[in-house]
Amino acid sequence: MKQRQSEAPKKWLAWWQLSLLGIGCIIGTGFFLGSSIAIQMTGPSVLLSFILAACGSYIVFDVLAKLTMMDPEKGSFRTYAKKAYGRWAGFTSGWVYWSSELLIMGSQLTALSIFSRYWFPDLSMWIFTIFFGLLGILVVLTGSKGFDRIENVFALMKLAAILMFVILSLAAIFGIFGGGKGQFNIPNHYHDFFPTGLKGLWSSLIYGYYTFGGIEIVGLLAIRLKNKQDIAKSGRVMLILLSIIYLISIGLVITMMSWKAVDTNESPFITALHSFNLAFVPHVFNGVLIIAGFSTMVASLYAITSILVTLAEDRDAPAIFSKKVKKDIALPAIGFSTIGLVISIIFAFIMPNKIYTYFTTAASLMLLYNWLFILFSSGRLIKDMGKLKQWIGIVLLFIAISGACVHQTSRVGFFISIGFITIIILLTLIMKQKWKKEDFAQS
Repeated sequence: MKQRQSEAPKKWLAWWQLSLLGIGCIIGTGFFLGSSIAIQMTGPSVLLSFILAACGSYIVFDVLAKLTMMDPEKGSFRTYAKKAYGRWAGFTSGWVYWSSELLIMGSQLTALSIFSRYWFPDLSMWIFTIFFGLLGILVVLTGSKGFDRIENVFALMKLAAILMFVILSLAAIFGIFGGGKGQFNIPNHYHDFFPTGLKGLWSSLIYGYYTFGGIEIVGLLAIRLKNKQDIAKSGRVMLILLSIIYLISIGLVITMMSWKAVDTNESPFITALHSFNLAFVPHVFNGVLIIAGFSTMVASLYAITSILVTLAEDRDAPAIFSKKVKKDIALPAIGFSTIGLVISIIFAFIMPNKIYTYFTTAASLMLLYNWLFILFSSGRLIKDMGKLKQWIGIVLLFIAISGACVHQTSRVGFFISIGFITIIILLTLIMKQKWKKEDFAQS
């Protein structure tokens, strides 16, 4: 269904604004904190994880961009899945995505609580989860205009913080301050670069992909582009900039310290600068981590609200979730998504020390399941789709998914994701029977 004129957004986006919004939605605790899990799994070869993840993410976004240019749809990837394979695919894709973003909100809320306790160690985690959850709801209630402004500001702040880390790191390495010796800790042998072998690289790939999680949110926002043909350019600029940022900053981390010193409960960027006795750095970066986690949490809440509205409009969710106030504020959908936030808060309270890793892994895997939907749908909808590129993307995703099974840290998250998928498949089968009865009654 084409977007009707009456549904046109109040404010169109230029291509560079979409790139900036994408950076704001993507750079979060998956990079600032989750990257520590990947480094601990594979050591310096984590750089290859990020390169492979960047390639796979580019292929998926390129396909999504082509689908959007060919047929702009408010439901984005779930609408394309429906057109390619039928109603069951749109239903499954939408609810898998909703569930994945729910898990992301859980991991972000947990991370936000951990970061906040750095300054307020005596306060319980659930106090922070409630505070940030309510604050996120308020941001989404401001509508798309308020969301755009906040995410753009956060994007600039995160980019500035990463640039500050790069400058401080180079200054420390070259001995300008902190007693640096001007030497790079560069791996010289195969074992130094692959200290945990290829198995470690394999298992870490899922966390490389997680740092790019959010490209599908850009697909949802692309309907607001003034010129839909600009989505490809917007995505290229966004992904190239993200890849450069990730590789330079992670490269500096593994240059400045031993990968064994990385603590999964602390940002590797803070750990890397610890030895240089810069008293202000932990506080500055802790603030940045909170901003990063909050912005991606808000983006997830915005995304699941948007996808819930399109599900309701297609009768794949209760119709009440499509109701809006002030044209772009879907109050019932936000209310239902808030239930997900409450569930996340409960989980954070029950098992705060483990939920971040579990939710991060499960959310990453469910995002990749949806990315597979995008790639398979493109094969049916795009006539001149390059099969080689499509299958390279599929293979890269399957490698990352299978890698989550071989490491004990990510294995639990894998089974959590399978549990969610099983429930959604069962619901899909039940709905298929309902749809058949409806079609029979109408015939």
